[in-house]
Parts: sequence; C-alpha cells; structure tokens
Amino acid sequence: MKVRGERECQSCGARWSYYDTGSVACPSCGDLRSVGVDDRTAHTDAPVSLDLAPHRERFGEAQGTLPRSGVDELQSDLREYCRKRGFIDGGRLAPLDGTYLAARELLEAVDCFERLRDPTDTDGEYLLALLAGADDGDRPAAEEVPTALREARGMAAVRAVEAYRSDALDFLDELEAGAEPTEDETDADDATDADDETDADDAPTVTVDGSDPEDRIAPARDAFERLRDRVTRVDALGGDVSPTTADALVDAAAALGAYVRTGDEESLRTATDLIDDASVDDLDRADR
Repeated sequence: MKVRGERECQSCGARWSYYDTGSVACPSCGDLRSVGVDDRTAHTDAPVSLDLAPHRERFGEAQGTLPRSGVDELQSDLREYCRKRGFIDGGRLAPLDGTYLAARELLEAVDCFERLRDPTDTDGEYLLALLAGADDGDRPAAEEVPTALREARGMAAVRAVEAYRSDALDFLDELEAGAEPTEDETDADDATDADDETDADDAPTVTVDGSDPEDRIAPARDAFERLRDRVTRVDALGGDVSPTTADALVDAAAALGAYVRTGDEESLRTATDLIDDASVDDLDRADR
C-alpha cells in the first residue's frame, strides 16, 4: 500500500500521521474527509501493540493442559497481532523485530504444546517463559528449547522469515522503480480516502541510507532467494530442525534487511555466511 502519511482534516484542519493511527479518520473530530499533505510512501505496518498481561494472569497457575478457552483467546490475539504487522514503515524497511518473532513462536508453541500427550514440566515452563517475555520481544535462547517444542521454533522461523522476505522483495521492487527515470513526474492532485491510499505516484516511495542504492538490489534478491530455499526445506520438515538452525535463518533475514537499508557489505557477508552455515544435516532431510 502507498499512502500519504501526513494527513489534514478537511473539516477542522487538524493534522496527524497515518503511520501513528492507521486511519484516515481525523483523531480530533472523527471526520473521514482528509487529504495527504506529503509524498506517497510504501507502507505495510500498522500501529498495533501486543499486550499479553491478561493471558499471563490466566495461565500463571496453569498445570499440565492449558485451559481451552484461554488458549483460544491467546491464539486469536497473537494471530491478530501478526496479521497486522508489516515491515515497511513510512517508506523505510524495518528490522525483523523481537516482538514479532516471539509472538510467532508463542503462537506455534501453544499449538505444539496442546498436541503433546504428556507434556513435561520443562515443556510447560518454556511455554510460560515465552508468554512472560513475548510482548517485550524476549524469548528463551536456542539451547533452552525443549525437544518436544523445537518444531515451534522452526515453524516460527519459517513464518517470520517468509513474511519479512515478502515485504523486503516488495521494498526492493519499489527501490528499483524509484531508481529508474520517469518521463512524466507529476504531482497529482490529492484524492480523498480510497483513491488517496491506492493510487501510485511516479516519485520514489521508499528510502534507504547510503549511496548507489540500486547496486544492492540484485545481491539482496539473490540472497533472499537462497534464503527462501533454506526456509522451504524447514517448512517441509514441519519445523523439526535444531533451534540453532532456525535462529540462523532468522538472523540471516535480519542481516539482509540491514544490507538493504544501509548497503553495508558486512551485513550481506553475514547473511550469506548464516545461510551457508545452516545445518546441512538438518535441512537435507527434506530432500530424502
């Protein structure tokens, strides 16, 4: 989606940022008639936060099997949060952040825990540790993942990397389009509401740091394609890979994001090394 982030109400004249509210409705008077007062930018994220405090209160004393009603509500909140999240924020590619990763793993871990016939205390403690820190972006280290829940770590990596890769490739498409000269760079009159949010201008819609950003487009795309191959193998295994392998793929996506944002060659080398070093023994099982 391409939007004009800075809005002005046609009724009361108030100004606000669409990136902060996620709405064209005026936060002062509620009028839907607003116009953008800046250039359009690519934008996929939403102003959503993750608050797991009510769920921590519900599950804090849980023993063994989790209460069914509480599980449904927790999963619903986690899905809603992940659904609204994106990684292009006001024309800039955002990092692959810890809260999104923890929310993804908690969602997978709850489902995995519910399928266990005889969950151990260690399994339950790990799930509660995820619940305790997810909204702050904290999750246990790879070596703390119980064997019974390692599929959750793997599938969380699959879902998170694929979501990030999709936005990053869209970002690269916009970056490439913005680097190409256009015959007619006109500043079209603002439309309101739907037209204002969906029509695209010829002006660049994304921003990066550093010089010669077009030089990083092809290397980033190639690396993301290699990363996709690794992630596809993890998906084929149902996430059943070592947590270290899963984390390496997440770290590779994060490093590629840093390369796209800054053009830092060291970040690209880090991503390439992480992709290469992902456990071949783990991933080759998907080809058998």
